[in-house]
Amino acid sequence: MEPQRRHHAAFAIAGPSVRTTNREESSPATGRIPGLWARFFGENVMGRTAHRDPADPCNYGVYSAYESDAHGAFDVTAGVAVAQGGAVHVEAGDYLVFPAHGPMPQAVLGAWMAVWQYFEAHPRYGAATSAISKPMPARSARRSGSVWNERRNLTPMP
Repeated sequence: MEPQRRHHAAFAIAGPSVRTTNREESSPATGRIPGLWARFFGENVMGRTAHRDPADPCNYGVYSAYESDAHGAFDVTAGVAVAQGGAVHVEAGDYLVFPAHGPMPQAVLGAWMAVWQYFEAHPRYGAATSAISKPMPARSARRSGSVWNERRNLTPMP
């Protein structure tokens, strides 16, 4: 399935973060993202975050601060949209949306596979500046739902 281009406004996310690599995430013994989400839900980040944006009931996994390509380190923030403050600021712009459906975390993993395959086949877009995983709706993050995996940096390289 071809991704869809979508424009969205800038927004800010607040929540806990980890720095990791795809290599670390490939092993349950070293992966940090499952623990990040366990902390997010266990500490009730959605319910306790100050200045939550009441118009946005979703939780987000924001991937940012990419060191290089799919082999380099990156940050992941599990958070919610906030009306002020925030640890990560998501830039306004055009994103490619890779929808995925099904039980979590398999739906997210499937969306990431689609992202990697797409950008390997379309290298003209270069490296990502940010990516967003958005379970829909937030309360379904541990069960089934849809995931919008969005990838920024759609300006073709010369």
